Amino acid sequence: MWVPLLACLAAGLVSLQRGQRGPGPVLGAARLLAAAVPGLCQRTENRCAISNAATCTKCLAVGPECGWCTQEDFMAGTKQKERCDIISHLITRGCDPDFIESPKVGVMVPNNEVNLQVTPGEISVQLHPGFEASFMLKVRLLEKYPVDLYYLVDVSASMHKNIEKLNTVGFDLSQKMENISLDLRLGFGSYVDKTVTPYISIHPGRIHNQCSDYNLDCMPPHGYINVLSLTDKITEFRSAINRQKISGNIDTPEGGFDAMLQAAVCQSHIGWRREAKRLLLMMTDQTSHLALDSKLAGIVVPNDGNCHLKDNVYEHPSLGQLSEKLIDNNINVIFAVQGSQFHWYKDLLPLLPGATASQIESQAANLSDLVVEAYEKLLSEVRIQVDNTIQDIHVNVTAICPDGSRKTGFEGCKNVKSTTEVLFNISIAMKRCGTVGGRKHVMLKPIGFNESTRVNIYTRCACQCEDSIKHRRICSSETSLDTDSSACKGNICSSSSELSSERCKMQKNHPVCNGQGDCIDGQCVCHKTKLGMIYGKYCEKDDFSCPYHLGVLCAGNGECELSKCKCFDGWEGDRCQCSSSLRKHCLNSDGQICSGRGMCVCGKCQCTDYSSFGHLCEFCPTCRTTCSEKWNCVPCHHSNSSQITLDQCKASCTYRVHYTEKSSECTSNDPSHCRIFFIIFIVTFLFGLLNVLIIRQIVLQWSNNKIRSSADYRGPATKKDKMFLPTVCTKTVTYRRDKPEEINISSTTKLQVNETFKCSS
Repeated sequence: MWVPLLACLAAGLVSLQRGQRGPGPVLGAARLLAAAVPGLCQRTENRCAISNAATCTKCLAVGPECGWCTQEDFMAGTKQKERCDIISHLITRGCDPDFIESPKVGVMVPNNEVNLQVTPGEISVQLHPGFEASFMLKVRLLEKYPVDLYYLVDVSASMHKNIEKLNTVGFDLSQKMENISLDLRLGFGSYVDKTVTPYISIHPGRIHNQCSDYNLDCMPPHGYINVLSLTDKITEFRSAINRQKISGNIDTPEGGFDAMLQAAVCQSHIGWRREAKRLLLMMTDQTSHLALDSKLAGIVVPNDGNCHLKDNVYEHPSLGQLSEKLIDNNINVIFAVQGSQFHWYKDLLPLLPGATASQIESQAANLSDLVVEAYEKLLSEVRIQVDNTIQDIHVNVTAICPDGSRKTGFEGCKNVKSTTEVLFNISIAMKRCGTVGGRKHVMLKPIGFNESTRVNIYTRCACQCEDSIKHRRICSSETSLDTDSSACKGNICSSSSELSSERCKMQKNHPVCNGQGDCIDGQCVCHKTKLGMIYGKYCEKDDFSCPYHLGVLCAGNGECELSKCKCFDGWEGDRCQCSSSLRKHCLNSDGQICSGRGMCVCGKCQCTDYSSFGHLCEFCPTCRTTCSEKWNCVPCHHSNSSQITLDQCKASCTYRVHYTEKSSECTSNDPSHCRIFFIIFIVTFLFGLLNVLIIRQIVLQWSNNKIRSSADYRGPATKKDKMFLPTVCTKTVTYRRDKPEEINISSTTKLQVNETFKCSS
């Protein structure tokens, strides 16, 4: 382990003695030691050069020490990626410093400072991806601030004793605030809830007096009323409290947050002063409605965050929206809660920066002390809130407290005395280029202060050489410029030459630069697009228009050229997803791919002839075979062929074909065979029809003869016989008239259709 240490020490001596006359004994020994252990104390490897960055933008993203040389004749004949190197190395290699693109990160502070408490009031920062800029923010506390205190009171029936106590609060508070403020103004507002069911009773007898069941005279329910704007006259404040009546509603949560948002954004109605510390004290004994609670009453329009002292038909605000409006208007909230709901508001404090919560005693006896303590705590804490955050822009805030401790900006410093300065170290970093470049801004806002700092951020994602079409070619390896063919003079480049345009065509029938670039001096400068990168000598390639396989363009095994995957060696398929070694599974016994009737796709045949089928497309009943194709040449080789036939054979059948006398081995689809088949079919059909007719005639003749022979057995009948009906059975019955017998007909049984009548004996 000592060898590297001694080698590095030797290198250090070399660098220290550089510039002195003569080597000296110590320097000579050091050089000898450094030469003996070469490379052990070299500096960190040159990440700019080894990055192989092919474009200026990629080069500058490697690190702050990297630069890109845009000098046209720099290192002529070398690869474009060698334009990226450490800035000092580029100068050593002959690049003019005026032609070196490098990341520019800086902070600019204007001279016209107007803020007294938060400085600077505005600052500009230039950023580049992967870099950060830092500056100091100073927050100074004044000795005494003007104070605007606005009371926002829940005037439901359960709060009537606390409202009576407010009569004496104004005078007591003005006495106690003299030590911390010389200018105090008081205001007063009341709230209950939204005036719709189910929050209030809409019964005709109670809609104007919610307390009619208790024989009390209550004012009509309301969402929020600004009873008294901020004033320095204590008597007006007390008079407004004396005139205040209670009201009521029928559900437990109140509309406190809705009223609070209106008191914050209606600045001109309330009378908030810009230079004053703004305090909003909310007195209640119940929880408050949150966003989406209004849907129960059919109110579905989201709160727009604007001032609506009348016709407020919007939903209750969310905590995030309420917090945003309180910070924007520099308002500090004091929750004065009576009863068990104090912990509900205390749990909300982390979501409402600058807010405090205190529990008031019975009849608000400690209300004045509560306000003074909350105000003193507010003055002793200094915290920073970052507003208008930007994607890919990271803002880090570190507070340097007066006692020397360092804390995060949101935590801030506590127990800070008046006239004391608190420093904040602000670091702004850019992770990567977003979709929109140019100018952006963030706001650094000390909580409770009426001043803030605006940080203008200028992002630079691309190199300046890409702004010019002429110099854009030097920013990318795919559009390198041949200086010998350049016809540019100053800022004018010849691009209308016919010869120049032809050199920018991949093929004669293709458009110039394939319609994806500009032709300048016979070379294509590809267009930029948000879809991806277009590149290639003729702008024929890109990284977005070809099919993907498993989420990778052309499966990573090819390039996208003219919207089709051009596979590397050893790969095939429309997405280059198949190895070429699978082609062997498509060969038949004759070595043909898919029997010549299909394509091999990933080791499987896809038959292009719809009449063919089979694993190798080997079956095709309707396809012409080799024998049928050469059938016309068979007569050429018969011994009895005519001379005319032989002459025709020489033209159409120049090669000898193996033939056979056996028709079973080779059949033909000659049209003459079809005619013979058709004639045979007709003859067979007619012969069969004739046989059917003959057989039918024989059957009919035989039937007639049989009928005639059966008639010969019948003799001629006489007249008597024709009128005589033979009896089957007869029976004589004698009876007397004077003594008739009853014949029981019901005993006679009915005969079935198929039964024969029989005589009884």
